[in-house]
Amino acid sequence: MTALALTQEILRDLIAFPTVSSGSNRACIDYLADRLDTAGARVEVQRAPGSDKANLWATLGPEGDGGLVLSGHSDVVPVTDQDWSSDPFELVERDGRLYGRGTCDMKGFIAACVALAPDWAALPLKRPLHFAFTHDEETGCLGGQALVSTLRARGIRPATAIVGEPTEMRIIEGHKGCCEYSTHFTGLEGHGSAPARGVNAVEYAVRYVARLMELKDRLRARCPATSRFDPPWTTINTGALVGGVAHNVIPGKARVDWEMRPVVWADADFVKADLDAFVSGTLLPAMRAVSPGADIRTEVIGEVVGLEPMARNAVRDLVAELTGANGSDLVPFGTEAGLFQQMGMDVIVCGPGSIAQAHKPDEFLALDQLALGLSMLTRLGARLV
Repeated sequence: MTALALTQEILRDLIAFPTVSSGSNRACIDYLADRLDTAGARVEVQRAPGSDKANLWATLGPEGDGGLVLSGHSDVVPVTDQDWSSDPFELVERDGRLYGRGTCDMKGFIAACVALAPDWAALPLKRPLHFAFTHDEETGCLGGQALVSTLRARGIRPATAIVGEPTEMRIIEGHKGCCEYSTHFTGLEGHGSAPARGVNAVEYAVRYVARLMELKDRLRARCPATSRFDPPWTTINTGALVGGVAHNVIPGKARVDWEMRPVVWADADFVKADLDAFVSGTLLPAMRAVSPGADIRTEVIGEVVGLEPMARNAVRDLVAELTGANGSDLVPFGTEAGLFQQMGMDVIVCGPGSIAQAHKPDEFLALDQLALGLSMLTRLGARLV
């Protein structure tokens, strides 16, 4: 069986696992663990406390520092209310494309890595080759954060990582971070005819949003002169303001959903420090002057660091040799790459498929893209001996 045929077979199995982030990924992880164990890898399933989720960490080659991580996430986004032409959890080949939820984002890359594992196991590897397959990337990179924490605690220090998100096999050396928050306002309900006797949670939420809008302008002024992102500065977006029940009722509850995409993590620290000071020094004193029980609480939905472009990047240069690429790019979407970079690794994002197909009905991975990914990974093996 050719490597491409074997990869398709494994991908067919992976698509059949409905690993939507709201559910379990354990069956899928156990399947991958069995495949890699059979190939000769040292395999560990790292269970997430309090849930039916798990990461997979597996290694071929010698023990020790250095080596390369091949990283992918096992979870997929929901298919609810999407109009698919076929069962999203059944791989369908049509017109040179492989259709199914997760084909490009990003089970195709995972299938290619696992298909080639027996070949890599047969090589006299001089450095470790690691497989990192995580849970809950789509909901805040929760699995990736847990994995990195475990690696740090155990003193495991790989040198490089390839995150196989769909990039059409372009080398991506940078992306912004992504931070999502919900800020909850608790005021004091009352009759609309006596506004001074209540604490209007919606009005304080509006003042909070106004502060976010001010910060948007201040972040433009902080834009690094060398930033290559589009736009080049850190952005803030207010996604929702929810609150109130009727025209004549002072609302006691409100919520602001907002996100920030920092170019550098110092911008995230700057925004959070400013908001903390605004809340504690301005909003809360005014609210509690009327109702001592008033409160403002920010819930962290997810904080994912970005991937910062580096002048020196050994894995970028290596993959450029393997693929013949003569340059690298930046992307707007987030990945787990920054987590590995924070550990001191050289990291890139590079994988088969197009992000334009991700999260959509009739998601697909073109067969020629899968073949390109396999070609790069096949050449990679020879560089590890």
